[in-house]
Amino acid sequence: MRSPRTIGLLALGHACVDIYQGAVAALVPFFIAERDYTYAAASGIVLAASLLSSIAQPVFGALTDRWALPWLVPVSTFVGGLGIALSGVSGSYALTLGFAAVSGIGVAAYHPESARLARIASAGSHRAMALFSTGGNIGFALAPLLVAAFVATGGLALTPFLVLPALAGIAVTLPVLSTLARRRAAGSEEHLPTGPDDVASFVRLSLAVVFRSIAFVGLSTFIALYADQRIGGVPAAGTVALFVLYAGGIVGSLVGGSLAHRWDRVTVSRWSYGLTTLAVAGVVVVPGPPMYLFVALTSIGLYVPFSLQVTLGQDYLPSRVGTASGITLGLTVSIGGLASPAIGALADATSLQVALAPLALMPLLTWALYRTLHDPAPPPQPAAPSAELFPAAP
Repeated sequence: MRSPRTIGLLALGHACVDIYQGAVAALVPFFIAERDYTYAAASGIVLAASLLSSIAQPVFGALTDRWALPWLVPVSTFVGGLGIALSGVSGSYALTLGFAAVSGIGVAAYHPESARLARIASAGSHRAMALFSTGGNIGFALAPLLVAAFVATGGLALTPFLVLPALAGIAVTLPVLSTLARRRAAGSEEHLPTGPDDVASFVRLSLAVVFRSIAFVGLSTFIALYADQRIGGVPAAGTVALFVLYAGGIVGSLVGGSLAHRWDRVTVSRWSYGLTTLAVAGVVVVPGPPMYLFVALTSIGLYVPFSLQVTLGQDYLPSRVGTASGITLGLTVSIGGLASPAIGALADATSLQVALAPLALMPLLTWALYRTLHDPAPPPQPAAPSAELFPAAP
């Protein structure tokens, strides 16, 4: 039975966690300004958060496939927030990298188990899963605003205040864990996918996720700096550009969930990535305030498939839902950080425009991979939402 309130609370918790993925990129301009880091050195902080997250994510996914670990959701939320909170308190580059890595591990631990719980609470609804994914997009969108609110006024020494969203995320998540535990004890159907694994399709989907992630993380790391260069005379041009990049994901996720009820997930995703190729090119070449439009179109295009590829991955690997969730949900927004130092080094040697230009190829490669995929399930029929938000305790 679908529980709208449970999905809503999970989405809020997801927002609180993904603030810390967005905060890493939002802090980059401040590290450059306050500590005189080069582009490559600053992007190394993104790499630190992404590298351990990318490695740990499948590990945590495998663990959640073997055991139900609902306690991991609040614990990982706190760890993700703690790492970012401590990242600005020391002038040591090594400690900064270490704290960013701690945050990345927390984020990695969160996504597989939370996506499994969201799939159960959504009862297989694409719209409900899109709402859960949208929570993460909201967190990304809030990240530059929260970072600016604290760090722009008091410097990196105020990063400890960034632990507050983690505490809020824990507060909204604990009631969800209690509710789902009662439902499980009562023998409620869990609505997890069944059937044989399609490993070959999942591998191609994972490669598509990698290319998508390189485009998104590459842009999120440098878009604030690039906007300051391309949009002269606009106060806080970089913060606005980063906010638009993240906020567009809110629209994209909701649109993707709705479209998947009319067309299959692969078709929707393929068209979205194809159009996004043009949008990324526009970000790179269009000067002045019109650049914001292309940033928004890029974000929407990259996020229309966001929740769809999570459920698609789960359907390709029904026996390993946690692993599929960790790769398609978590790695979507982390593994691209592995390419950030290369982009930063190229920017140091040439210019940001030259360094960002190859990102336009990433959604094109993703589009090509989606042409080899199929949707194993037809679009679900709309169902009336359950009137019972929380089932009564047995």
